[in-house]
Order: sequence, then C-alpha cells, then structure tokens
Amino acid sequence: MKLREIAERLGCRLQGDGEIEIHALAPIEDAEPGTLTFVANPRYRSHLHTTRASAVIVGLTETDVPLPCLRAADPYLAFAKALELFYVPPPVAAGIHPTALIAPSARVADDACIGPYCIIGDDVVIGARARIDAHVVLYPQVHIGDDFHAYARVTVRERVTIGHRVTLQSGCVIGGDGFGYVLGADGGAHKIVQAGTVVIADDVEIGANTTVDRATVGATVIRRGAKLDNLVMVAHGCVIGEGSMLAAQVGLSGSTRLGRGVRLGGQVGAAGHLSIGDGAQVAAQSGVPNDVAAGAVVGGYPALDIQLWRRISAALPRLPDLLRRVRRVERALGVRGAPDLP
Repeated sequence: MKLREIAERLGCRLQGDGEIEIHALAPIEDAEPGTLTFVANPRYRSHLHTTRASAVIVGLTETDVPLPCLRAADPYLAFAKALELFYVPPPVAAGIHPTALIAPSARVADDACIGPYCIIGDDVVIGARARIDAHVVLYPQVHIGDDFHAYARVTVRERVTIGHRVTLQSGCVIGGDGFGYVLGADGGAHKIVQAGTVVIADDVEIGANTTVDRATVGATVIRRGAKLDNLVMVAHGCVIGEGSMLAAQVGLSGSTRLGRGVRLGGQVGAAGHLSIGDGAQVAAQSGVPNDVAAGAVVGGYPALDIQLWRRISAALPRLPDLLRRVRRVERALGVRGAPDLP
C-alpha cells in the first residue's frame, strides 16, 4: 500500500514521498525498508535518525524528521489504526463443528461459528455473527448478543448475560462462584450459595485467564466499553464502570465499585466494599483500603496522593543514612538512644 493511501485512510497529513510502498509495520528499533513505524514517546525520538523504516508516524509538532512521515494528533492511535489496514486474521471455519454439543433448546443465530468440542447448554441464546472457538462451555440460560467472540477454553456459567461486541480471551471464566463462606462456632466454613449472576454490557473485552465471579445475590456488573487485561480477578458483587481499564493481575475484593473511566495499573489490589470514583487512577502495585475520590491519582500502600507517594518513595533509600546521622547527633548531645546502624 502506498504511503499516500495510508495517509488518506488514517486522516493523517502526509509529508514527503507519498509513492513509497509500505508492506508492513514495525517498532522503530527493528524496522526494515518498506515498513512504517511511529514515535509517540519522546524517549524514542533519537531513533528517527537511525531507523531503517521507510516512513514514520509522528506528532503534529515533531521537528527534524529525516524521512517521509504521516503527521497525526495522536501518533499511537494512528499506528493502531494502521495495524488494522495490514492485519490479516486467521481463517474461520463457518458453521457448527460436528463435535460441538448443542442443547435442543438453545437458540443459535444461523451465521454463528461454533468450533470443535464446544458445549452449549439448555436455553442458551447466541446472537448474530458469534464466533465461539474450540472447547468453550456455555452453561444453561446464558444470553449473548451479536458479534460475540469467545476464544478457546472460555467458560461462561449459568444465567450470565453478555451484550453485543464482547470479546472473551482464552481461558477466562465468567460467573464462577464468589468466595463466600460463614465461619461457624466450630471454626468450620459454611458455603454461602452464590445465587446471583454476572452482567456484561456492550463492547467489553476480558483478557486471558481472567475471572469474574457471580454475585451472592444480584449481579456483578461490567459496564459498556470496559477493558480487563489478563489474570484480573473480579470478586462477587463488584461493579466496573463504563470505559474503565484494569491492567494485569488487578484484584478487586467483593463489592468494590469503580466509576466511569477508572484506570488501575498492574497488580493493584482493592480491599472491597469501597468505591473508586470516576476518572480516578491508581498506580501499579498499589493497595487501596479506602474510597478513592473521583479524579484522584494515587499510589503506594495505603494508596496516597501520587505526588506524596513519590516523595515518600524517593526518601526511603535515604532513611538509613538519615537515622545514622540522628544517632550521632543524639550521642553528641548526650541523649540516650538506640545504637548506630551498621
């Protein structure tokens, strides 16, 4: 595809030779002639003068670009859209594989594709253009909208409701039992029946081996456009707000409520029965024991304002030396204190 065609389809401003043929996209360090790359992070700017790429996507104000370029307000978004122009998805076998087991009461759209060894339970509803890969299990009374895609070995438990254009990556489990027990006087654990369900709205994507537990009563809810990374744990009764994004290994304890557009970095843990407000951001590996206000940016454990947490983090390596100095001052003043640190 010629560079000018790519510019037209992406809505970018072309600068340089538009007749260059582009056959692939590549990261800037590994690019070869005939590839298109991008610069969105300033740390990669120096590679502009060493890359072997034939063209690059840059910001509107980027200067000193030595090769043909496409200028975009958001270079990373433009690169993501360019990938769609070149990506060729693997072929999909049409129809229903003969090894799939589908209950007679299930209602499956005529154009759905169901792969080998899938199990579709009683009264399941599957919408138009669904793609269900090998070894997927849909328990009874699951309702699924149009343009659904479940990769291999997904499990969706009974009575779960899923909207349109939802993607479930390999191995995720939707609607498993929540971790609910009552401890008896003898110390034994009495299991609480998890009688609720999970409701997933439109345009949600859930990553590989992520688990979303059903509510004890009511529903665990994932609202429209939310994106969950791999290995995320969503406990019973949680609500994840519209457009929120959770990175890998996030863990939400029961009844955690996330507002709209929340961002949780990798390995964030929430204590449960708390709220994280609209637009809040939590830095990776932070622990959230209390509510987080809308728009707040927090980090650390317990999660604090991000600027304070950064100052604390910067001070921690200097604490041993500071303590030694305090001990020396105490001795000089004749104040009894603990002995010097080694």
